Amino acid sequence: MKNATSSQPTTSLPPLNILLTGVGGQGTILASNIVAEVGVALGYDVKKAEVHGMSQRGGSVVSQVRWGRQVFSPIIPPGEVDFLLAFEKLEALRALHYLRPGGQLIVDPHAIPPVTVTSGDAHYPDDDAIQAKLARVTPHVHWIPGVTIAEELGNAKAANVVLLGAFSALLGHAPDQWLDVIRQRVPPKYMELNERAFRRGRELIQTERE
Repeated sequence: MKNATSSQPTTSLPPLNILLTGVGGQGTILASNIVAEVGVALGYDVKKAEVHGMSQRGGSVVSQVRWGRQVFSPIIPPGEVDFLLAFEKLEALRALHYLRPGGQLIVDPHAIPPVTVTSGDAHYPDDDAIQAKLARVTPHVHWIPGVTIAEELGNAKAANVVLLGAFSALLGHAPDQWLDVIRQRVPPKYMELNERAFRRGRELIQTERE
């Protein structure tokens, strides 16, 4: 559990509950660290908690980040997440009960079948079934092909930053604050790639709104 507190909390900023989920190796924790640090830079009190599970073996990774004028706990109750970022579509289903009705959901359509599926003990749901379940909770589902875009840019590991770009656009934030934090978190030789990934994610949301 990690806490971060801005020395000058801004009372006019609305509180936000944010949940990020993915599979081990997708950069879920890095993405949540960036979200937490951006919140502090914007003047929020920030709390963060994460569950790694069997992340080293490709299992689920979940991180909760709360922004507010004053936040006492990092734990978000089910049904109270405002923004859910899922780096894999089955993980979106696993975490869906946390999203509030009508909340914003950002999903990478990339599939990483879990061991139970690859072993033949379970079935990976088809896209129609996944979309139907997501739609029962919210009409605000943004499909962001982070892995596909990152591969086009030269490194699939930047997929998490594509989704962060989309998230920043939904919040209405200018990119500079986000890019400043990303610059502190990634090696300089990968910054150009990550900036391009971030801006591609923003562009997808901006295109949705046109």
